[in-house]
Amino acid sequence: MIFDMLKGFAVTFRYIFRPKPTLEWPEEPHKIPARFRGRHFLARYSGGQERCVACYLCQKVCPARAITIESEERPDGTRYPTRYDINMIRCIFCGFCEDACPEDAIILGSTLEFPTLSRAQMIYTKKMLLDLAPSGFDGKQPPEKDSHSPHPYQKYQVELDAIRNGKDIKR
Repeated sequence: MIFDMLKGFAVTFRYIFRPKPTLEWPEEPHKIPARFRGRHFLARYSGGQERCVACYLCQKVCPARAITIESEERPDGTRYPTRYDINMIRCIFCGFCEDACPEDAIILGSTLEFPTLSRAQMIYTKKMLLDLAPSGFDGKQPPEKDSHSPHPYQKYQVELDAIRNGKDIKR
């Protein structure tokens, strides 16, 4: 019994003087793997038109049923989504929607933080998803650098940063 206690103390003393693997978040951002799947966004063509053709493949393939699409037809006969919502609470970030899309319209970026004050803010609408696309994104490959800065839709994170910096918040 005493031998077992001494073995346990030996393990403790072996690790007590090693550097601690603590991350200094939020001052230092997380190191994100190259294949990480995070916050969604919708891509546009270089002319500004949205890529989504409302084929409903992403909605059908989503195992969590987090995507809701409603569409209409343009005068030229093409379809476009009038409503494209993703419930980020239900999403399991599997990437099936990204793989199923024939137009590469939906992309999973590398942002991993979604600060909000209510569950309603976790339902991303079509406008939000189009606005979240990084500037200069051409829609071919996932962006090399996704913005980790808070989006205007995520005002809570902005308020937290202001409190950390000692600034007064006007509401």
